[in-house]
Amino acid sequence: MSKPKNTASGTLTARRGGPLRGAFKVPGDKSISHRALMLAALAVGETTITGLLEGDDVRHTAAALELLGVAVTRDGLGAWRVNGVGIGGLTPPDDVIDLGNSGTAARLLCGLLAGHGFSAVLTGDASLRSRPMGRVVTPLTAMGVTFQANDGERMPLTVAGSDNLRPTAYTLPVASAQVKSAVLLAGLHAPGETSVVETTATRDHTERMLGHFGAEIRVEDVSDQTGRRITITGQPELAPAAIAVPADPSSAAFPTVAALLVPGSEITLPGICTNPTRTGLYASLAEMGADLTWRDERVEGGEPVADLTVTASALAGVEVPAARAPAMIDEYPVLAMAAACAEGTTVFHGVGELRHKESDRLAAVAAGLAACGVAVEEGPDSLTIQGAGGAPAGGATIEAALDHRIAMSFLVLGLASENPISIDDGSSIETSFPDFAGSMAALGADIGPDE
Repeated sequence: MSKPKNTASGTLTARRGGPLRGAFKVPGDKSISHRALMLAALAVGETTITGLLEGDDVRHTAAALELLGVAVTRDGLGAWRVNGVGIGGLTPPDDVIDLGNSGTAARLLCGLLAGHGFSAVLTGDASLRSRPMGRVVTPLTAMGVTFQANDGERMPLTVAGSDNLRPTAYTLPVASAQVKSAVLLAGLHAPGETSVVETTATRDHTERMLGHFGAEIRVEDVSDQTGRRITITGQPELAPAAIAVPADPSSAAFPTVAALLVPGSEITLPGICTNPTRTGLYASLAEMGADLTWRDERVEGGEPVADLTVTASALAGVEVPAARAPAMIDEYPVLAMAAACAEGTTVFHGVGELRHKESDRLAAVAAGLAACGVAVEEGPDSLTIQGAGGAPAGGATIEAALDHRIAMSFLVLGLASENPISIDDGSSIETSFPDFAGSMAALGADIGPDE
């Protein structure tokens, strides 16, 4: 398997047109795809994976595992096989591990490497190298891992694991599924029990998948009503377990909001993951008046899924509480586009974490909306959007800042604006939604290279 390459680059423009109609399967969930590859690598034997997202981020994870001695084979679209080497079975890489734009891959891989007595150097693109890694460095250092990093605990990052890892009990200072997952993955290599306490529940794909592969894991409520303690028993032998990756609710957010905003639209998105730690966006849209219908609720590969039908709707502004942030942290940019077209004011509370993503998403959304004629007020930890009650002016070119969610969000807004909206570079979209423009075009959207 070769390293991933971005194929979509240059300016993309979205223009207002007719209604969106039809059905299509959104790409596989990015969070689950990363975890499927990594946990399959730690099992003993061959795991088959279907529905795997084949965006750049996940391909970088697959390439990293190959450098660490794991055989990863692609059999067809979304169909992959991983020949796992067992807990502690990774081998020293003979090259620097390039993780592209993927913060998930970077942080989870630190946990995967923690229990191996060799060093590996992790790096990424300019965006990933600008993101601090301190949140994962702190708990893993306490377990016996040694790190060397650039100023501000940024990549390139040298990870020196330990064959004598210590178990830990760690309370997350900030809600983060990536940090939680890194500690749990490290805990697989440590004797005894390792636990993580989160005062606000975050996405639980790692816990679910650890159980799927046969790990001994407990999830308990803590005193805070929304909090949990997750405990893993170290040094198990994980067994191969087939995984069917559901469609990504974060990627589904873009056609969902587009269909809500473009008059006369109705689309169906089958097999969307409805894990309750991932559905904050859909709860917020429903509060705004969105016509969302969920059908055929079921469980596939250990995750709840359902088919979603979206019908164009008149939206009203709402206040989105801070407590909802962990269940929709990646979806605020596209929800901001819905808010820009809604009637009245929408306020996002507790969204300071958006400043630490692929870009400062809070600042990027505020600047982009202002350029499109939308009244917006950016606070340190909040965003207030005065909706246009219909189509905003648009007519701007937005700097995507190597951030796929910023790029796709403003393309969605362009479909509902009076004037076209362009993004300066679409290459980052490949990280999570390969052929986004083509998929949207199949529904009737006018998105393509600038003319």
